[in-house]
Amino acid sequence: MFKIWDPGIEETLGSLFSGAYDLLLGRRTYDIFAAFWPYAEGDNKPMSEAFDRANKYVLTRGDQPLEWQNSRRLRGVEDVAKVKAAEGSDIIIQGSSTIYPDLLAAGLIDRLITMTFPVILGRGKRLFGEGTPVDRLAMTDHRVTERGTVIATYQPGGMLPPYPDEAPIPVTSEREVVRQQKIAAGGW
Repeated sequence: MFKIWDPGIEETLGSLFSGAYDLLLGRRTYDIFAAFWPYAEGDNKPMSEAFDRANKYVLTRGDQPLEWQNSRRLRGVEDVAKVKAAEGSDIIIQGSSTIYPDLLAAGLIDRLITMTFPVILGRGKRLFGEGTPVDRLAMTDHRVTERGTVIATYQPGGMLPPYPDEAPIPVTSEREVVRQQKIAAGGW
């Protein structure tokens, strides 16, 4: 975000990070944060100090050391569920797209805040990673900054009803029949 910073997101970030919170991070995001935030100075110093104070739960299968203060290893979704069920601060996930599929599938995410910047990258990874379950989201809030960043807040809204393979596909023309045949044959 440093390259495309939008001052319009500061209010949202301020409300997220102003109270007591813990961080839940995947291993790669933890490594990125641990290499930057403990050493940040200047304008970044207040966030550096807040991140240092926060518990950092790291969802990882590895055994690499977690040297940043207040860091704790979680081995799986069951460990996340125990942390969430315990009395404590809100848990914020920042980045860590690979951990979302399992957390969404387990019903462990109460709210999603997405920030879509008006930048075309051309390619990149999926928003929530491979294997994310099909789910509905209910928008609870949204706004657009002066620079065009869209900040949207969602709550999981329940599973979509299954669409059976044998469900009829509306066919409105011969052209659609041909298109559907190409899809079925893997050639469309």
